[in-house]
Amino acid sequence: MMSVVALERRRTGWDVALGILMVIGGFVLLGNSVFATAISVLFLGWMALILGLILVVAALFRIGQGGFWLTALGGALIGVLGLAMIRNPAATAVTLTLIAGTLFLAGGVARLAAAAIVPEARGILIFGGIVSAALGLIVLFNIWTASLTLLGVLLGIQVLVEGLALLMLGRIRAVAVA
Repeated sequence: MMSVVALERRRTGWDVALGILMVIGGFVLLGNSVFATAISVLFLGWMALILGLILVVAALFRIGQGGFWLTALGGALIGVLGLAMIRNPAATAVTLTLIAGTLFLAGGVARLAAAAIVPEARGILIFGGIVSAALGLIVLFNIWTASLTLLGVLLGIQVLVEGLALLMLGRIRAVAVA
């Protein structure tokens, strides 16, 4: 007997309440983008440090087995990265902003290149490519200013969009249909 997987959409009162809270949170993050950037960088640093420690401890349970050194070394490197992020959040924000700007620019250039290959979607690819490449150039040419706010703005937009999606659509889950 083979079962088929179908997608089921549900929206409960809890989904609506969480969606409203996320929308409010998104606006708060957008209103305090410098604070949101600082908090997000510190959060990432602490998560990396905790993950590194967990991996080192997990490696201790693998002494004498395969993968001990790889797990221990990986955990130590992630832990050191997390510690560096916590000790110097400004450098972390600049680095992450540089990565984000580069990804925007590369994505824009890739879309513009794809526009030459896919004639059916040429208009939207050109539009998306120009917008993405322009965002990347704006970020990269204003790296010091952007590093203060970009991560917070992106986080705020993400929380706002997720909240609106949850509010309007609810949750989607896979269910097995016999």
